[in-house]
Amino acid sequence: MTAPHNPSSERVLILAPLGRDARIAQSLMGEATIASLIVRDLDGMIAGLVETAGAVVVTEEALQRVDLSPLAAWISDQPPWSDMPFVVLVRHGAGTERNPAATRLSELLGNVSFVERPFHPTTLISVVRAALRGRRRQYEARARLEALRVERQHYLDLFENIDAGFCTFEMKFDEAGRAVDYRFIETNPAFEAQTGLTNAAGRWMRELAPDHDDHWFEIYGRVALTGEPVRFESSASELGQRWYDVHAFRLDKPEQRRVAALFNDITPRRKLESRLRQLNEGLETQVAERTAERDRVWRNSRDLLTVLGVDGVFRAVNPAWTAILGHPHEEVVGRNFREFIWPDDLKVTEAALREASDARDLTNFENRFRHLDGTPRWFSWRTSAEGDLIYAYGREITAEKQQASALAQAEEALRQSQKLEAVGQLTGGVAHDFNNLLTIIRSSVDFLRRPDLPEERRRRYVDAISETTDRAARLTGQLLAFARRQALNPEVFEVGACVSALTDMLDTVTGARVNVQSTLPERPCFVKADRSQFETALVNMAVNARDAMNGEGALELRVVSGAGLPSIRGHAPSGRPFVAVSLTDTGEGIAPDIISQIFEPFYTTKEIGKGTGLGLSQVFGFAKQSGGDVAVESTPGAGATFTIYLPEVEEAAEPEPARRTTRPAPVGGGRRVLIVEDNVEVGGFATQTLQDLGYVTSWAMNASEALVMLKDPAASFDVVFSDVVMPGLNGVDLAREIRRLTPDLPIVLTSGYSDVLAQEGRSGFELLQKPYSVEELSRVLRLAIASSLQSGR
Repeated sequence: MTAPHNPSSERVLILAPLGRDARIAQSLMGEATIASLIVRDLDGMIAGLVETAGAVVVTEEALQRVDLSPLAAWISDQPPWSDMPFVVLVRHGAGTERNPAATRLSELLGNVSFVERPFHPTTLISVVRAALRGRRRQYEARARLEALRVERQHYLDLFENIDAGFCTFEMKFDEAGRAVDYRFIETNPAFEAQTGLTNAAGRWMRELAPDHDDHWFEIYGRVALTGEPVRFESSASELGQRWYDVHAFRLDKPEQRRVAALFNDITPRRKLESRLRQLNEGLETQVAERTAERDRVWRNSRDLLTVLGVDGVFRAVNPAWTAILGHPHEEVVGRNFREFIWPDDLKVTEAALREASDARDLTNFENRFRHLDGTPRWFSWRTSAEGDLIYAYGREITAEKQQASALAQAEEALRQSQKLEAVGQLTGGVAHDFNNLLTIIRSSVDFLRRPDLPEERRRRYVDAISETTDRAARLTGQLLAFARRQALNPEVFEVGACVSALTDMLDTVTGARVNVQSTLPERPCFVKADRSQFETALVNMAVNARDAMNGEGALELRVVSGAGLPSIRGHAPSGRPFVAVSLTDTGEGIAPDIISQIFEPFYTTKEIGKGTGLGLSQVFGFAKQSGGDVAVESTPGAGATFTIYLPEVEEAAEPEPARRTTRPAPVGGGRRVLIVEDNVEVGGFATQTLQDLGYVTSWAMNASEALVMLKDPAASFDVVFSDVVMPGLNGVDLAREIRRLTPDLPIVLTSGYSDVLAQEGRSGFELLQKPYSVEELSRVLRLAIASSLQSGR
């Protein structure tokens, strides 16, 4: 074995500070093809030793009148395999027998050879080569030690990680030469797992298990004395009646009487073998009776009985197979069940067969088999596995399945009927509320047509129309929120601050006889949702609580940060953090039989004219569309708690945008607007309104026309104002195509509702909700154009 070649490991360091000694020594070694390096002082020599060297040639005077402690430290710190050879050049007559200083150097350097000057070149070269040979042997010893270390590490890794138990021990014999005990030398982790003996190393077996069976000592004693390895299986009553498969062999020298044992716990296998033996015992005397009994059951059973192998091949079937499925006995036995199974049930039946093969008996497993006439028949199975065979019993449940299917169809028909009833309620509710609002608008318009109407009353009717329009927009928003088709404008806001700011308004909404209290978390908590819809949801819940308390009681708002989402209405819980906002009232509570209906649109227990039934449906729709949920807990007579759960987010990186306020409509200043609207009335009104505001307008009836107009070289638009819901390409897809073709052209979308917006959001485009005011339209267009100009368009 040789060490890896390293040129610097065989070079000779030369320290000869006086005269030309160093150059002469290097020249002589060069002629002998010995690599060498001249160092200037003792520090340089130590540095060369640290890097590595094969030997050192140093003159006597180089080691005089200098601090040799660093060199002594390096020598003492050498690894066990290393003993660096030194060749010291001394003056004539200065050998160790007449030179105390040389003796001290010998003690210091250890592996040292002295060469008296003047010397013959061959003498120096011979001594140096001898030193290098000794150094090479040291390197070889290092390589052997490393190989031994690696080999031992491999052994330790195997020792620690094998599944089999392993131990070594030394035997103890009495005066008669009988083995009576053994003491453990080492054990691996699997030893403890398979024997239950802990901290066994260094202890005697009789100490760990005083009544350990004698035959274990006898077997191990023979191995120690004869050196013949042995493989055997035996039980150990003191170790929990376990059975072991053991391979034992002698270690080291015979006189040490050491044995190693490699073993595995085979108790489960032996128990299985014992069970099989028990089943076989007495079988011959009982076979006739049991066979006759089995034959009676087999022949007379009205259910399917079968024996099949783990490969799925039928070994036997009873006559009921022919009676129920029509297949003759001889056409079933010997064939695989896959030939008879209904195709849709093949995979699940194969999985069930694997489970039954693993001795996990099936109970009430259902599948379909093909009748001889090609129709499916349902069966419920029970199985029991014995060895490589599976015994199965199948009861036909086709009639039960048909009854269940008929019941499910009836229930579905009932649900559809209930849906139609809900649609009728929804239509009636919408018609009722909007007719009320239209009555106000129609009456106000009639009065405004009177030429003699005073200005003060004219303003009153104009304000009534404006307020009624806002109420209609809120009603539409509540409907869309429940349907989850409201295009939300999510922003990150601090829930505690929002609830705190809303408390005063809730005091006003609920009235003086309702005491409103709020409990907020110590640290801020943030959600990303439509703040306006969030506030609306809280107001709706507060109004609902006020009515439940008949206008008098206590209402507590509580905000909890980092709450988990519980299981609500059968949905799985979530461990991610949510912000929970709860409103608890002291009202009459909610009856259990109607608690599941309270979020349905237009469902209300209030008297006619005192509620639309849309408040809680808006809460439900907003929570769902925002990625959360709403829960209700109530005990009749003890009030109710409504809790909105919204996903908690990190604090917004930028400050919240300022709330928009209504400003006077600015003048369009001749800016060109491309209107995209498929509705003639809305498109004509938008065109007239924008022209009145000073804009130059062009009107496209659909997305295709708009793209043609945008590609016209003569056209130069400052902004595109497009509806979302249109036949063909919708407004969002049109905006994306415009952004691809003309990235800098600003786009404003408008919609009363949209599946696309509800599912995908605004996709980064400015959105103006219908209905909108002239001021809102003018402000949004102005801001979009100004933003485009600031970006350099």
